[in-house]
Parts: sequence; structure tokens; C-alpha cells
Amino acid sequence: MRPLAILALAAALVATPAFAASPRAKVLVRVTSVGGVLVDARGHTLYSYAPDRAQTSTCYGACASVWPPLLTTSKAAAGLGVRANLLSSAKRKDGKLQVTYAGHPLYLYSGDAKAGDLNGQGYSNIWWALSSTGAKVKRSPQVPPPATTTTPYDPGGGY
Repeated sequence: MRPLAILALAAALVATPAFAASPRAKVLVRVTSVGGVLVDARGHTLYSYAPDRAQTSTCYGACASVWPPLLTTSKAAAGLGVRANLLSSAKRKDGKLQVTYAGHPLYLYSGDAKAGDLNGQGYSNIWWALSSTGAKVKRSPQVPPPATTTTPYDPGGGY
């Protein structure tokens, strides 16, 4: 590939927002350290925002840049573990369609770098992952124990 083509491709990728609307967003359930939670097609955790009301998002501007809404351009698809009758969408103030589950508008967290991350879980006590029933999961992610270091045995007593 030519250097100019590589630069053009890189520029296009950078210019594409991470939260662009998917033609048909897919929601699945993934088992995590807090239990089964809703995730998007890439395996990224989906969150609810406590100030939202049924089918109505209140996260715009700076909030939406940190917590991008899960957007779609058509009916969202129910993946493994998701109850299709709880999956819907709602029109945002900007006219875009946001995926909802059991009435909760769904969001991603910009601090989750990879599939399975739960860095937004319990954030400010208002951001929560959702279970397959649509209930807020209030458990904290389990943090692995710190690595222990051992010192070599000193048979000479160290004197």
C-alpha cells in the first residue's frame, strides 16, 4: 500500500466518530464479573443513566461525548440473551434514534477501551450496566488481587 493511501485511510478512521449510528444496532448479553450485562455487537458494555426517564435521554453535549448513546438507523437486533420485547428505540432531541432496553436509553462509556471493560460501572452512582431483565446491576466489578513480590530466601540470615 502506498504511503499516501495509508495516510488517507488513517485520516478517515480518525474522522469517523466512534458512536456513529449503526444501520441495525445489535444488543447481546455478556457474562462479566458483575453478572450478565448488556453489550453492543463489539462486546462493549452498555450503561443506563439514572437521570433519564422512560424512553427519554437527558445526556447531551459534554455528557454524550463521554457517554456516547447507542444509536441505530432502524430497529435494533436482539442477540443472545436479550429479550426482544424489551428492546426498542427512542428519538433524541437531535432527531437520531437511540437504542433503549426496558425503557432505559443505552450508552457506551468512552473509558471502556475493549470488550468486557466495566470502567463506567457505578460511575458517580448514576451509571449502571443493565441485566437481561432491564434491571440496573449495582455490583462493583471485581478487581484482581495485586501481584505479590517475594524476596529470595537468604539462608545466611542477612547479617
